[in-house]
Amino acid sequence: MPFEDRREAGRHLAAAVAALGEDRPVVLGLPRGGVPVAYEVARALSAPLDVLVVRKLGCPWQPELGVGAIGEDGVRLLNTDLIRRTQVGAHELEAVARRESRELQRRLEHYRQGRAAVELAGRTAVVVDDGLATGFTARAGIEVVRRRGARRVVLAVPVAPPDTLAELAEVADEVVCLETPAWFSSIGAFYTDFSQTTDAEVTELLAAADGSAVAASTTPGPATDPRRAVQIPAAGGVTLPGELAGPAAPLGVVVFAHGSGSSRRSPRNLAVARTLNDAGLATLLFDLLGDDEATDRANVFDIDLLAARLVAATRWLQHEPDMGGAPLGYFGASTGAAAALWAAAELGSDVAAVVSRGGRPDLAAARLAEVS
Repeated sequence: MPFEDRREAGRHLAAAVAALGEDRPVVLGLPRGGVPVAYEVARALSAPLDVLVVRKLGCPWQPELGVGAIGEDGVRLLNTDLIRRTQVGAHELEAVARRESRELQRRLEHYRQGRAAVELAGRTAVVVDDGLATGFTARAGIEVVRRRGARRVVLAVPVAPPDTLAELAEVADEVVCLETPAWFSSIGAFYTDFSQTTDAEVTELLAAADGSAVAASTTPGPATDPRRAVQIPAAGGVTLPGELAGPAAPLGVVVFAHGSGSSRRSPRNLAVARTLNDAGLATLLFDLLGDDEATDRANVFDIDLLAARLVAATRWLQHEPDMGGAPLGYFGASTGAAAALWAAAELGSDVAAVVSRGGRPDLAAARLAEVS
């Protein structure tokens, strides 16, 4: 089954990893493509997320051909068989290793942004990538977490060829893989969207997960536990999942109305929400459409439907004990911004402000004159 993108693959993979019932796991994504997958696994497990930076040592005259791999803590694995066949000399290999070591260090500093590596001693390390081909970099990653004291190592990937999995099952304590095709051409063939993950996306996801981990580790209570999962009832028996965050008795509450291609788990939305929470505002992030509904593009542009969902969420929010009476504003993006303006026309003075970030106010043209 092809995955829509890495985030969807991560959600499916998360269910399989959760079934293992591992105690106190730490999730580690192999950058860059493995991090969006790992982010979803970490969220499902309520586990810390970190990167596991490993670099392939490419053949000098054919860089895509990996003759070895290096990782943190001085880990270096060499494919001696391939080195012998390609006749890569020791000096040539050392030059490649020096170059890749510099890049490894650059990525570590860029991705972690001054944060220390998550402690692995005595814990289960869940090593995640977006797929495996030869599995050599994953093998190096497993060696890194072993050296850092992990009690158990689980390797989790959405797709890999059977022979590669069999080899890695000898070095990992547990291997989880959703798709093991007998005929394997490339990892990207199993994704509808396999566009390159950027350094910025990796950094955003790590920061978002770090904020969630901090929130989850805080002593629970209405004033200090800033995030809780909620279920919002809407018309037709539909229930919309969301996250309500912020202090008790907030200065105000901001409801996010995102549009096509985004969700309540968007790193950008989470980062904005955390900043608002720090300023004393509550935030509600929720999905205007269910997973099945979102696959129909007609729903994404049905502004009347989206606005009705936003109104339902607002009415629900007004009955929440800690939120009632706080000034309420909408933060809309893309088609969600049109829904926010449409809902503001419906609710009148109940909505104190509407912000449109890169939105489509033109889609709410029929109701714009009613927005004050």
